[in-house]
Parts: sequence; structure tokens; C-alpha cells
Amino acid sequence: MRTLRAVVGPALACVLAATAGGCALLPDQFPADPAGTLTRVEGGFLRVGVVPNPPWTELPEGADADPLQPTGVEVDLLTGFAATVDAEVVWAAGSEERLVGDLEAGRLDVVIGGFTGRTPWSAQAAVTRPYASVPDEAGAEELHVVLAPMGENAFLVALERYLLQQEVAG
Repeated sequence: MRTLRAVVGPALACVLAATAGGCALLPDQFPADPAGTLTRVEGGFLRVGVVPNPPWTELPEGADADPLQPTGVEVDLLTGFAATVDAEVVWAAGSEERLVGDLEAGRLDVVIGGFTGRTPWSAQAAVTRPYASVPDEAGAEELHVVLAPMGENAFLVALERYLLQQEVAG
């Protein structure tokens, strides 16, 4: 009769060997973008939804202008991020509901608008790590975030790395 050690030992060795062999593949596979957002954006277009919320995001008078040229703290941040991935920014203005819907549908890559970590959109969008901490009117700390597509982790990591390197004052 075989002992448990005689059966488990070789099985565990096989699992460890398979895992070790697969580790060489990890840097190329993870984090992954199932929809290829980072690859598509690099050298292409970064589609950014803008919800007006000064000083984070502001729309010019006559926001129907083509091309749309928003301003604000987060506009500058996303313009800087786009430069790091050699992308041209395409802006779209709208309500939170419409823009988050466009993000979910894959028509946008990012939504900005002074969102905080308490955003109600976290079930529909990936939320970056906070990149700025700013006191609100009551003196409580607000942690500012950007919304990105769910599951596009390579894109989210690249965006977060950029945001965390910036010094932001709201």
C-alpha cells in the first residue's frame, strides 16, 4: 500500500515544476488587458470623458466646440499621461452617467471629473489608487481618483504609476 507521502510528493513536484516554468511567462502576461486598452492607446488615441467639476475639470464656454479643449488639474494630468504613451487625447464631455456608460461600453478609456474614492461608480468602473489628498470644505480629507475600464489592468497600472509620480494640488 502506498503512503500519502509517496503519492503527494511526486504530484507536488510536478505542480512546482509547472509553476516555475510558467513564471518566466508572467512579466509578459500580467497585468493583462483583455480588451487591449494599453496596446491600443500606445501610439494612438486616449479617449477621455470629462465631467465638469472645477478646479479638477473645466469646460470652455460653448462646450460644443470642436475640438473640445477642457482645462483643469485632471486635464493636465491626463494630457501628461497621454504623452508618456505617445497618444493623442480625444476629449468627450457629458454627465457622469453617460460617460461611465461609454467607459463600460468601451467607447472611452478614462473618465475624469474630480472623483473621490467614495465615488458611487466603483461598481461600473475601475478606480485608480488615490493620487491626491485634498481637504474638502469641512476639512475632511478627499482622496481623488480617476475612472478606468474594469479588467484593463495593464492600462490601469500604467495610469496609476504615472499619477502617483505627480505632485497634485487641487
